[in-house]
Amino acid sequence: MKKTVLVSGGAGFIGSHVTVELLDAGYDVVVADNFSNCDRTCFEGVKKISGREDLPLEVVDFCDEKAVKALFGKYPIDAVIHFAAYKAVGESVAQPLKYYKNNLTSFLNVLEAAQEKGGCNVLFSSSATVYGEPDSVPVTENTPRKPATSPYGNTKTMCEDILRDTVKASEGRIKGILLRYFNPIGAHPSALIGELPRGVPNNLVPFITQTAIGKRECLSIFGNDYPTPDGTCQRDYIDIVDLAKAHVFAVTRMMEGKMKQDCETFNVGTGRPVSVLELVNAFEKANGLKLNYKFAPRRPGDVTAIWADPTLANKEMGWKATRTVEETLKAAWAWEKHLAGK
Repeated sequence: MKKTVLVSGGAGFIGSHVTVELLDAGYDVVVADNFSNCDRTCFEGVKKISGREDLPLEVVDFCDEKAVKALFGKYPIDAVIHFAAYKAVGESVAQPLKYYKNNLTSFLNVLEAAQEKGGCNVLFSSSATVYGEPDSVPVTENTPRKPATSPYGNTKTMCEDILRDTVKASEGRIKGILLRYFNPIGAHPSALIGELPRGVPNNLVPFITQTAIGKRECLSIFGNDYPTPDGTCQRDYIDIVDLAKAHVFAVTRMMEGKMKQDCETFNVGTGRPVSVLELVNAFEKANGLKLNYKFAPRRPGDVTAIWADPTLANKEMGWKATRTVEETLKAAWAWEKHLAGK
């Protein structure tokens, strides 16, 4: 009998790619989203890629407790992957209450519904922001968490703790996996789904592609005086499809009873540091383009350098990032051109 996975925030950038990989792996998927931070473009793309015109879509605000519990009553949910959260660092600093209310309430409602149902596998979308400015790199799952540099980051830390405590109290009925993402970039090779920010992008690659296609006049690289080889920040950029596949490995690990603890944590990254300037140069080379960019002052809250040690995920889950930066940046550009009808 097929297992059913609920993907909250499933119409967004990461959620849509995860849905494609889950369907490809043979899971039944219920996509739930309130479309507060995305439109239906990626959901329609998922249906085309998967050939699933009947893919269930529930328009749900996960801050609505009754609606979330109704969702758990309507479908035989074996696992939930929770993406439904606000994620702009700068906005969280300006509007902390908005972030605490949405990100915590939505996750609490999922866990309460899972508890009332009698148990569930819960996969939480966490972040490398929990490591703050690390004392050394690469970071492992045992690297100490640091005080968050933003309310957004703090909600990730708090939700991690909430899941751990809930799992502990559930006496085995609720199992949890925390996936700490590094920097997801790119798009599906079909160019039918990808990153689709509203307004001015907060992430680097959409800003690069929008500058390349002429939507943005110039790309600003914030800071070129960091203590790194070329003076720009270093990050662990992971292809969105590689990241999506990690969720399938994690869900399968839960379903097949292979977890060594009731709550586990994995870093999901490549293990390769790439600087902002290196990424810009790689985009130009991969796509035969020249970008208009300039250096700007540092942004407050930006970490100098962080990348993953993905050994645990490689060894325990059997997952490994395989796509090259060039492949990823070609896919991102193909998606941007698809959006522009080119």
